[in-house]
Amino acid sequence: MSIESKKRDIALVVDDSPETLRLLTDALDGVGMTVMVALDGAAAMRIIDQITPDIILLDAVMPGIDGFETCRRLKRDAGLANVPVIFMTGLAETEHIVRGLEAGGVDYVTKPIVIEEMLARIRVHLGNARLTQSARAALDVSGRFLFAVNRQGSVLWATPQAQKLLSDHHGAQADDFVLPPALLQWLEQAKAKSGSKSQAASLPDNPQLRFYYMGETAPNEFLLRLSREAGTALPPEFTSELGLTTREGEVLAWLSKGKTNRDIAQILGLSPRTVDKHLEQIYAKLGVENRTAAAAIAANATRRNS
Repeated sequence: MSIESKKRDIALVVDDSPETLRLLTDALDGVGMTVMVALDGAAAMRIIDQITPDIILLDAVMPGIDGFETCRRLKRDAGLANVPVIFMTGLAETEHIVRGLEAGGVDYVTKPIVIEEMLARIRVHLGNARLTQSARAALDVSGRFLFAVNRQGSVLWATPQAQKLLSDHHGAQADDFVLPPALLQWLEQAKAKSGSKSQAASLPDNPQLRFYYMGETAPNEFLLRLSREAGTALPPEFTSELGLTTREGEVLAWLSKGKTNRDIAQILGLSPRTVDKHLEQIYAKLGVENRTAAAAIAANATRRNS
């Protein structure tokens, strides 16, 4: 059996048992992997300060910092958020399995370790990790304003476009950004809607930066989309005078800037069909028949109120 890769995958094995370390080192080296070993959690963290492994095999019960706490600490590092952790444990009770998964593990094996089973699990999780990395690379080059956070609101990763937008508005690196309490509450509500369309949210001190919930992409990883909407709303008094809703005012404002229906849908986090519906209502309220006439009214309103 071999674990195929263009490069030698790096495995970090963390266990206080010399016998287990020897067994796994021989097996992983035999399938072409580079193996690093640590006898406890503190040593593992020192190693990871120097090099990022492709996969971590982690003993659950160790002296000092146990495996569960070690995993939690490792997962706080955004660079390790998607490195798969497989727990090794002699504890098969459900509560210990749940603890491992909640700490950030993707799988577990019980001791004594069956090498063939362990290699099969490693192969699966390395493959999943590579697919995730490929998907992110595709997002990076697509120009999308996307980033992911964990349950605590800390950024796990972000496309270059989202990094720049967060940096411009937050005044710091994207990795340092954490969702404030109001947005954490919004995120919980958006997750509870189980896939239904959620309303956008904004930073309390920066309403132009809008956040849209896109879904859960992995355990403890939630995908958000950013949009900068400064200067895209009609004056509130004008919107009210015409009987437009706030959303209809936003749609009309973007239309007046020459945006297509598809552009407006992407900017506002709506479906193209929803934008079409809004435009139907806007035309009826303004007493016009096409986007050119509606845009002219919006432009005149902007000039009068500027």
